[in-house]
Amino acid sequence: MKAGTPRLLRGINDRAALDVLLEQGPLSRTRLGELTGLSKPTAGQLLSRLEQDGLVVSVGSTEGGRGPRAQLYAINPRAALVAGLDVTSSRVLAAVADITGRVVGEHELPTPRRPRPDVEAHVEQAVAGACAAAGLTTDQVRHLVIGTPGALDPRTRRLRYARHLPGWHDPELLPRLADAFGHPVQVENDVNLAAVAERKVGAAREVDDFLLLWADEGLGAALVIDGRLHRGATGGAGEVGFLPLPGTPLRRDVRRGNAGGFQELAGGRQVLALARSLGLRASTPAGAVAAALTTPGPGDELIDQLAERFAVGIAAMVAVVDPALVILTGGVLVAGGSRLRDAIDVELGSLAAAHPTVALSGVEGDPVLSGALHTALGLARDEVFDTVRHPITTSGDARHVSRRSP
Repeated sequence: MKAGTPRLLRGINDRAALDVLLEQGPLSRTRLGELTGLSKPTAGQLLSRLEQDGLVVSVGSTEGGRGPRAQLYAINPRAALVAGLDVTSSRVLAAVADITGRVVGEHELPTPRRPRPDVEAHVEQAVAGACAAAGLTTDQVRHLVIGTPGALDPRTRRLRYARHLPGWHDPELLPRLADAFGHPVQVENDVNLAAVAERKVGAAREVDDFLLLWADEGLGAALVIDGRLHRGATGGAGEVGFLPLPGTPLRRDVRRGNAGGFQELAGGRQVLALARSLGLRASTPAGAVAAALTTPGPGDELIDQLAERFAVGIAAMVAVVDPALVILTGGVLVAGGSRLRDAIDVELGSLAAAHPTVALSGVEGDPVLSGALHTALGLARDEVFDTVRHPITTSGDARHVSRRSP
């Protein structure tokens, strides 16, 4: 037997037990042994060790039955804490969750239009507000994941496709944020994070190949292939607003104009213009679609035209990637509900050779924030639950992970 193998096997057993407790806990020693294949003595030793290290806690005992009551164990919620942010040009929405995924604090912070926001201070203030709502401090957070419009280019570390987000394009921003917080910080495209949330808790659970289309003021898409997000060489996969489409003027110098054919066909400004041309009045694209659902005649016409426009863009994407599922989300598509979904499905069946299932978002609340928290939780669990490579440190411990950019 190679040196170190017993320690490695112990670490594998620890992770298996922690994952089962996370998914199905609280559990007794006997039930944990049954689910993991460990013997009762081994499961008992494992639980005692993990309880001593602060990863599991006793939460009472079984009730009823004729025999003695069995002690129940669960993941210690404070073994690690994570934070997620959903950043737009008008506000930052922050949340903090414990290692089980339970959200313990939230905070919304408006973004001042002038002067230009200090991004580091703004992010820190948003996280501090969410922590304060939970009775915590920011130094207890182990990972922070930030969702923003646009995409972070892995080569230049610059945010692309988000000119409307001032202060976020500095390539040194992430290292400075990591240094300021004292823990890892990751920036991810907001629509990609919405796709993460759909796969974890929404419409794409157990689906390995799917496309998510986001439609609100702007358009965006996320692509999951073989269970993994496809970001592209420069992080720009899914920037479908630039997609040239039939029936739209051919736009050149799209990077300068920050718009393309699909955006000019079905972006928020175009949705509002179409609604107003039909006599529907609303202040937002989503509001216009919601009004259409209760306005026979003009409303029916708006739904039909939007279904055709969205289906044209989706058909172009489906022809390339052939997903099993297309998820519709974002303010405009959510406002249209099942009626707009059904109309898009009919149009797509006519335009595309492949015909994937078309579904509305299944995520409750803010999907970007949910995806940010789930991404941060995955990172934290891999770190905290790895009892072989990483020393165990709970959020109440004075020690922290090393400062580094992702």
